[in-house]
Amino acid sequence: MRNILATGLVAALAVTAAGCSAGNTTVKAEAKPEPVAIDVTAVESRPIDRFLRVTGSLVADEQAEVGAEAPGRVIATPVERGSRVSQGDVLARISATETSAQLLEAEANAGQIEARLGLSDDRRFDPKRVPDVMNAKASLDWAEAEFGRIKSLLDQKVVSQSEYDQRRSQVDAARQQYQMAQNVAEQSFRSLQAARARIDLARKAQADTTIRAPFSGLVAERLVSIGDYVTRGAHVATVVRVDPMRVELTVPEQAVSLVRAGQPVKLTVDAYPGETFAARVRFVSPSLRADQRALTVEAVAPNQDARLKPGLFATALIQQPASAPALLVPATAIETVTGTSRVYIVTGSKVEERIVTVGETVGQKVEVTSGIARGDVVAAAPKGHLADGVEVRVRQSFD
Repeated sequence: MRNILATGLVAALAVTAAGCSAGNTTVKAEAKPEPVAIDVTAVESRPIDRFLRVTGSLVADEQAEVGAEAPGRVIATPVERGSRVSQGDVLARISATETSAQLLEAEANAGQIEARLGLSDDRRFDPKRVPDVMNAKASLDWAEAEFGRIKSLLDQKVVSQSEYDQRRSQVDAARQQYQMAQNVAEQSFRSLQAARARIDLARKAQADTTIRAPFSGLVAERLVSIGDYVTRGAHVATVVRVDPMRVELTVPEQAVSLVRAGQPVKLTVDAYPGETFAARVRFVSPSLRADQRALTVEAVAPNQDARLKPGLFATALIQQPASAPALLVPATAIETVTGTSRVYIVTGSKVEERIVTVGETVGQKVEVTSGIARGDVVAAAPKGHLADGVEVRVRQSFD
């Protein structure tokens, strides 16, 4: 009987112990989780630079298809593709044999007329000082003197009336000769002016045998070689000026009011990843292109090192005037999943999930245009460890 009671007592103690063990396990399973340790930062409010993002293409500031102004055989081409030239540098030379002969002939004709008129380069034309005119004037003076002498003798009844009339006729003839000599001198001077004009034309024709760069820049193409025969107007070379570089931008219709001349521009091109080039708006078209419903805007960018090339595609950020302060948080504070951005606002010992809209990126921070307010404290780097209502423990706070 005692053995039976002892066995029952042991079984009861075993059941009691098992029940206590199960109770302890339940208590441990229902213990509260530890708060998540996070770093926090306050929402910053300050003015930022705002930009209108547009695209366009780079074009040379100037581009000229330089042509020959005189026909002839090419005898020299001192430049190559890529040569840097200054305004007036020689691009090509054409044989000047014919033009030189034409210039000599024109100068000889002009010199002959000048000698006839008794002119030199530093003497102004005076018809009364032309040799032929001076001879005619001397003859007139002599005839008038003789006529005066005969007239006095006629008054004294020393000479006859017929001799008097003869002397008077000689005076009239000398006066006509004098007037005719002046007219001939005037005609010769007009011929001299025409001859000098032909000299100018001949000199220009000779100068045109040397084809020069119209402005400083680079030779993009050389289209002739020594021995080629060119006609008037034939293209000889292409010269471009790439400093500064023009940027032709296309601004959509809804952003037309945001652009004006003088605005700073930041340029990026795929050829130089991560680099930014400064520019400035120079021209805003007065009308939109009907086919695109867009405005053409031209900016200029310094390009002293010639790194920017005509034809490159460019993305431009046109700086906008200062506006109301922006709300900024670190880029790490924003979680974006399937296109939805969110931050976690710390309220007391918990976090509250907020859906936000982001704007400009400013260095390591991002503008938030909706969803938060100035003075809010956000988790600095949630990294997928937070959810709405999770208890947190602030580890470090950043200003």
